Amino acid sequence: MIHEFTEENILSIGKVLNSTPKKLGDDVFRLELVSEENQKLALEIHLGLKIEGKRMNMVSIYSGNTFLQLHNCTAFVASEMLKQVTFFGKQGGNTSGLIVEKNAGCSLYANVDDAVLTGDFTQLPEDVMMCGVALSLTDSLDSDDFSFDDENLS
Repeated sequence: MIHEFTEENILSIGKVLNSTPKKLGDDVFRLELVSEENQKLALEIHLGLKIEGKRMNMVSIYSGNTFLQLHNCTAFVASEMLKQVTFFGKQGGNTSGLIVEKNAGCSLYANVDDAVLTGDFTQLPEDVMMCGVALSLTDSLDSDDFSFDDENLS
């Protein structure tokens, strides 16, 4: 199910990633992940940042020598089945997504044309196909009956 950012919904992110969100200040939540191979990743969710009078959400990733940020993050999909959370933002016919895995893995796809997400994946180059499949679930943002529960996939 696609979620908006609320304190309650952030707990569902923690459940999928097996990490308890820590509240830092009024509207920042931090989750820390460690894989069996001792890879570490910190995820911070900033709610309602004000930039030039406009409010936006931002997701930051800190991992080893990597730092990633997804600005204007509008929603997320938390999948217990896939053991990952997909954070995404849509703007002007493009989608950007940041996928955080329970095992401290992370992938970023930026400015993906929405046609890639709705077209025939088999007609795409292999590298683009991976991106299209990974972000295709974000295309259901407007669908009220979208669900990513195990029982709906059979």
